[in-house]
Amino acid sequence: MSPEKFVIMRHELLLTAAALMVLIVEVFSHPDKKGKVITLSAICFGLITVLGLLPSPEGELFGGMYITNAGRLMMKNILNIGVLLVFLQSADWLRRDENSEKISEYFVLMISTLIGMNFMISSGHFLMFYIGLELATIPIAALAAYDRHRNISAEAGIKLILISALSSGILLYGLSLIYGTTGSLYFGEIATVFRGSNLQLLGFIFFFTGMAFKISIVPFHLWTADVYEGSPINITAYLSVISKGAAVFIFIIVLFTVFPVIVAAWQKVIYVTSILTMTIGNLFAIRQQNLKRFLAFSSISQAGYILLGFIGGNQLGMASVIYYILVYIFSNLGAFGVVLAISNASGKENVDDYNGLYHTNPKLSLIMMLALFSLAGIPPVAGYFGKFFLFTAAAEKGYYTLVIIAVLNTIISLYYYLLIVKAMFLLKSDNPIEKFKSTWYTRFALGLCVAGIIVTGFASGLFELIRNLSFGI
Repeated sequence: MSPEKFVIMRHELLLTAAALMVLIVEVFSHPDKKGKVITLSAICFGLITVLGLLPSPEGELFGGMYITNAGRLMMKNILNIGVLLVFLQSADWLRRDENSEKISEYFVLMISTLIGMNFMISSGHFLMFYIGLELATIPIAALAAYDRHRNISAEAGIKLILISALSSGILLYGLSLIYGTTGSLYFGEIATVFRGSNLQLLGFIFFFTGMAFKISIVPFHLWTADVYEGSPINITAYLSVISKGAAVFIFIIVLFTVFPVIVAAWQKVIYVTSILTMTIGNLFAIRQQNLKRFLAFSSISQAGYILLGFIGGNQLGMASVIYYILVYIFSNLGAFGVVLAISNASGKENVDDYNGLYHTNPKLSLIMMLALFSLAGIPPVAGYFGKFFLFTAAAEKGYYTLVIIAVLNTIISLYYYLLIVKAMFLLKSDNPIEKFKSTWYTRFALGLCVAGIIVTGFASGLFELIRNLSFGI
């Protein structure tokens, strides 16, 4: 295999080089100057994000275990954009005294988990998929327990590693059944001999269950709110957007490439789980006072909407899912960015703490409102178009009842999103959050989120561009 072929692995190689660079800087930098690692890492990852957008050759490596094409490159680029925003939003938090000694570890763990996600997305073989899955999962558990001085953070890390081990074991057992009945772990070879026998269907159920844990699909969602609440806010944002987005990307690739023969069976499963996920996520979000738990149940309900693109079972459905994940990254990270900025400045994280926020911090209030409107799907922001395309993909296949239920759930979600808007703009507080000014890292990240929410909605050609990409399906 010629060295030129490794250009196909551009994303993974660049990320590996970035992680090594952070480690080298950590070794040779003075303890009092560790803060420079933040700027260096942000600039380096910004360059990686830009380089990832450049044209790249398509092809296969390692006998077809690793596959890259235009569609998968788009997925990786979307994740890169999200991680860059998380890096920028984390700068103020990392400069706090209790975190200043382990800045490099934060970036190495974050980059390592992204490398695993990239291998998952490019996998054409279940062994490559599982290795990428574990590489993506283990560093996330360490990140969830990053606040060593808080017991709740350690608890979040323990819960995440335990539930990850359980879900991985279930998923691996399903893959063993699939391998035992087909004799192969290659996606393409399995698709040609997969006939939907009882044992194969059982293997698929185990596989679906394992992935449902990763995406927080009801009834496999019970860990989500506790882990999100205990983790640092920026790690919670990473879990709800980047980790979930990568799991959705590989899940839809595997469903469309490996299991097209039983499309009727998994469409029924997704039909039921989509309704449960949307409804339960929305109903429980109404009851939350802690904003991290609130956004946790919001992310669960968003997973239910995303499943509408899965049930389409075609190119339109896949394009709708990818476009929605892009919109979701800007919207959710916009909301989390405001929560993180306020938490860093005041330590407040409850809904009641936001009473009268507009009078002291009007810009943050407007950004939060825009992000929540996008998550709710209110026109003309990007979230509206994202939901519209998902609903269209489901309606095109005749799932009109499911679309009606999704619309009703959207109305429910609008209620609890507006509760926060009401608190910020209409309610008063005797002890409001004081006026403060964020650093340029936070302002730049929030500015990118706002631009993304607006531009991705009005860039009419973006969805068609995604729809016309090659996914190798």
